[in-house]
Amino acid sequence: MADLPDVPTLLDAAVRSLGGTRREGQTEMAGAVADAVDRREHLVVQAGTGTGKSLAYLVPAVRHAMAHETTVVVSTATIALQNQLINRDLPRLAAALAPLLPREPTFAVLKGRRNYLCRNRLQTADDEAEDSELFDPRQLSSLGRQVARLHEWSEETDSGDRDELVPGVSDLAWRQVSVGGNECVGARVCAFGQDCFAEFAREATQGVDIVVTNHAMLAIDMSQGHHLLPEHNTIMIDEAHELVDRATSVATGTLTERSVGTAAKRAARLVEPGISERLTECADGLALMFTDAPDGRLDHIDDGLAGAVAAVRDAASACVTAIGPSPGEQDPDSATDRKLALAALGEVHDTAVRVLESFEPALRDRTDIVWLTKAPSRPPSLSVAPLAVGGLLREKLFGDRTVVLTSATLTLGGSFSALAHQWGLGREVAEEAAAALAPRPESAADTDTNSGDDKATGDDAEDGPHRAAGEPRWRALDVGSPFEHARSGILYVAKHLPPPGRDGLADAYLDEIAELIEAADGRTLGLFSSIRAAHQATDALRERLEHPILCQGDDSTGQLVSRFADDERACLFGTLSLWQGVDVPGPSLSLVIVDRIPFPRPDDPLASARQRAVGAHGGNGFLAVAATHAALLLAQGTGRLLRSTDDRGVIAVLDPRLATARYGGFLRASLPPYWGTTDPSVARSALRRLSGRVTPEPA
Repeated sequence: MADLPDVPTLLDAAVRSLGGTRREGQTEMAGAVADAVDRREHLVVQAGTGTGKSLAYLVPAVRHAMAHETTVVVSTATIALQNQLINRDLPRLAAALAPLLPREPTFAVLKGRRNYLCRNRLQTADDEAEDSELFDPRQLSSLGRQVARLHEWSEETDSGDRDELVPGVSDLAWRQVSVGGNECVGARVCAFGQDCFAEFAREATQGVDIVVTNHAMLAIDMSQGHHLLPEHNTIMIDEAHELVDRATSVATGTLTERSVGTAAKRAARLVEPGISERLTECADGLALMFTDAPDGRLDHIDDGLAGAVAAVRDAASACVTAIGPSPGEQDPDSATDRKLALAALGEVHDTAVRVLESFEPALRDRTDIVWLTKAPSRPPSLSVAPLAVGGLLREKLFGDRTVVLTSATLTLGGSFSALAHQWGLGREVAEEAAAALAPRPESAADTDTNSGDDKATGDDAEDGPHRAAGEPRWRALDVGSPFEHARSGILYVAKHLPPPGRDGLADAYLDEIAELIEAADGRTLGLFSSIRAAHQATDALRERLEHPILCQGDDSTGQLVSRFADDERACLFGTLSLWQGVDVPGPSLSLVIVDRIPFPRPDDPLASARQRAVGAHGGNGFLAVAATHAALLLAQGTGRLLRSTDDRGVIAVLDPRLATARYGGFLRASLPPYWGTTDPSVARSALRRLSGRVTPEPA
């Protein structure tokens, strides 16, 4: 292909066309991305809010795709960013760059098959829902209405994409009309293969320059060998701080009475009654064992539960054997029944095998963790997940492709090492070179030269001081943010409050929240560590304040955020999804309140197991896992305050441990350089000035 304009030229054209201004961090990032792609070297980029990081990786991605006639994959964690890229950023970018390129850049989106309506499955949805004993009868009328609506929508939609169905339907209803990749009979066999929405979506990705997908699809593609994505050698991973959690979720298997019962029900259509009934009995036995088994992480499995899981494994295997190999040509209905049964049986069987095999190694050497979940509103479930996904990512993601990972939050405690370790990356190239030039210690007593961050992540225990064979080469870059955090935001830590307790919010916390909201005249986003705390604060403060207080769960999150943004006197309280999902620039948000440092729950099975594993290898498990988790969420949550260069406000962390605990320095170093104070009068005065309600502090 003819020579193309360089990345700076293309970026300038894109910025001008979109009515933006040149940003130093954006230019630096775009150059680094282009250089990494040319060198075939991995790059980790922290780009603060307002940098314009999407353009900074999309422009070099488009140029590389067109120069080499290949496809570049862009992966996101959230539907919001995925939709922003497809519906806004890429169309505008393509139009802006078209005059400088031989043709207009092309792009497409690819989601998991489960996101698309399946016409074949739609034909059996009513029958399966009506005769199923697995559903609550009280839900069936509502379920039937939703499925009927999906029938109507199937005649109108061009994409079959669930995200385009407004208003949406319940997960239960959608499951009746969609299939996973392992349940699909294939376009060649399916009676609707020529009109398959999922196949249309896959076909649309062939030969395009940019394919936008999500982290879960990326994990499935690299771990299960389905090759759902088109051939590619370069990946841009936005919202990279979510990659480990999404990959872990894909690799997690779960056994429930319902999942085993569903497998038995589907097998019953294809095998002798006695064979499928055996699996049904195993579902009952599993539920019985769940009753007596302890909730939480299972370091050992008792004979009763082990026997129940083994019985599920053997009964599922017997059903698969009875179904037998494919008989060749089948009518579509028979092929569908067979595929659905084998998919359900395979999932149940493989999860049971993983659960049992996870207990075989000594505790220190285990790579999978098993836990039992018992919640008041849900039936018990037995889950198995990898202790770490770094090895999988190192081999399958970084092995033969160039990967750029970016987010507004990638440095924790001032270092990239924590997340790099979780991704399976060893030492950065620059860090390795510096270590090679450093003078060697003269005695064993002097050998502890690793940084505190390396100790925190357990790197010196597992990675060693030198690059291991096959470790990916990578570089890191922090391009900063156009925001002047020290001039725009105040980090107020309520050092005078008591440490948070386990019995909900103390009266002193509620008083502090009320005073801050009054000073800000509303305009408050309250981020709580639990939905219980959010509800407690909502109930208490609705009685004390005249400001409208919206609470997560009152309506859909999108509607609540819209109402909050439209009413400058309103407050919005909630938990995890609000920590990362709120983008409200302007005067409607001038105060972010965090009730406590967001450490994982002490009984969180994965977090506690990972802490123990780091400690067993000589690292600091608390810093490596709990503090890293808290630092990431704290950075994400407090990042809701400044969303444009004109924003001003206060972040109020009510948990005094951020100022008093030894790990407080690590957490504060993970945040932008806000101006800090522990004086409540300073925080309230600043909020009054911002709200235009300047009054003297009481004596």
